[in-house]
Amino acid sequence: MVIQGRSIGPAQIDLVRRLRCEHPDWHRTRLSRELCTTWNWRNGAGRIKDMACRTLLLKLEKRGLLVLPPRRQAPVNAARNRTLALVEHERTLVAASLGHLTPLAISSIGENADELVIFKSLIAQHHYLGLRNTVGENLKYLIRDPQGRLLGALLFGSAAWKTKPRDSFIGWNAQARRSGLSRITNNTRFVIPPWIRVAHLASHILSRISRRISADWEAKYGHGIHLLETFVDRGRFRGTCYQAANWIRVGQTQGRTRNGPRGAPPVPIKDVYVYWLNKNFRRDLCLDHS
Repeated sequence: MVIQGRSIGPAQIDLVRRLRCEHPDWHRTRLSRELCTTWNWRNGAGRIKDMACRTLLLKLEKRGLLVLPPRRQAPVNAARNRTLALVEHERTLVAASLGHLTPLAISSIGENADELVIFKSLIAQHHYLGLRNTVGENLKYLIRDPQGRLLGALLFGSAAWKTKPRDSFIGWNAQARRSGLSRITNNTRFVIPPWIRVAHLASHILSRISRRISADWEAKYGHGIHLLETFVDRGRFRGTCYQAANWIRVGQTQGRTRNGPRGAPPVPIKDVYVYWLNKNFRRDLCLDHS
């Protein structure tokens, strides 16, 4: 079976069980990190894929294949339940032509605490989905004009594990998808606050980001990106800015979650858009990146 992109069989499960028996004092984090080291499970920058391994272990436990160490704390996501310290942004109306606001200043947020608070606050207050924790590889951007006024924020994170329109467009089978998925990123959040009223700003931002995101990803994670994707809620948006930035609509979702049981309440149907960053993206996404 394949979990989190790794082939897991009796040998791998026996290894986990043996480590549990030999080291009963290990907590879940220690177990995950030791497994990553043993399996040499790392991202392109050489860092162990600890979060992916923890998810793998939880799925194995859920299937009854092993028993993990007790949790050291209640399984509550403290960050998710913590009240976010919201920042009051300057809300003066900005109504101008795009030419009066360029060149834009686009900053990729690293560990700058002040910028991160601004980013989280903007997303939490002005995106209909709010803010959730980012797990796995991701990039966060803030957009400002030459005067330093905040114009928007974008979050790019892990690509959807499986979606038929995108996979068919690329020409993926299951094996190629497992290998190439890390070379796709999903634009999960894009916010331009309501007091910014500038025609064509959103599509211009998307175009600017598309020219630099692969290099930014390479600098942070040790590998580039070949394709961008996003999911547009058809009940709320028409995807106009993505269309204007030359993203391609390749289909729509089926209105259910990946792990949702049959008969579960439907989720909104979303249009699937993609944007390729090089003309050989299909070839590159089908290479073995393991």
